[in-house]
Amino acid sequence: MRSSKPAHAFRFGGAALAISLGLALSGCGGIPTNRSMYSVHQPVVEKVSYTLDVTTSGSGLAYGEQGRLAGWFDAMGLKYGDKVYVDDPNANAATHNAVEAVASRYGILLGGEPPRTGGYLSPGTARIVLVRSKASVPSCPDWSAKSDFNPNNGLTSNYGCATNTNLAAMVADPEDLLNGEDTTGSTVSMSSNKAISAYRKAEPTGNGNTVSQTGSKSN
Repeated sequence: MRSSKPAHAFRFGGAALAISLGLALSGCGGIPTNRSMYSVHQPVVEKVSYTLDVTTSGSGLAYGEQGRLAGWFDAMGLKYGDKVYVDDPNANAATHNAVEAVASRYGILLGGEPPRTGGYLSPGTARIVLVRSKASVPSCPDWSAKSDFNPNNGLTSNYGCATNTNLAAMVADPEDLLNGEDTTGSTVSMSSNKAISAYRKAEPTGNGNTVSQTGSKSN
């Protein structure tokens, strides 16, 4: 017995089924897969090096080089978290002290072993290396895992993006995100010790809680 349904009805029904399956599978493409309590996107710290070659002399920096160095620091906006190194082939202590005197005006202490940089240093020249770190959270915000189908009970791909992005923007020294702060810092330590020493050496007030003089006053 021949069916009363036309042939194109079956073709239409098959196409509708394929479309519905395609929509279902596309909805599963954004299934959250992170089952931990950690954000998928973590802060990334990048380091950039800047260099300035200065002319040296037997007594440190040549005439006018300290002013030139200070102008470079101003132009670079030298700030807390920046690292400054001196690459001096002659290892002249006077050169190191002269650069340190300029950097100290910005509250920056010189680092130890300078990082390697490209280029050749001619005789009578030292290289000042400024290393600056920057923290950011790539790929945030991330709403790729937006499916309502969540069989793994996973966290959304955007979980932690706001917190980590704000942390990367607010941290004073981005390298603290990598290694933490192992000390309170030399500058802070010296300042606090100076205040504590002044407090301890100060004469106590109140005369030891004793009354030194009594009397009455009448009109």
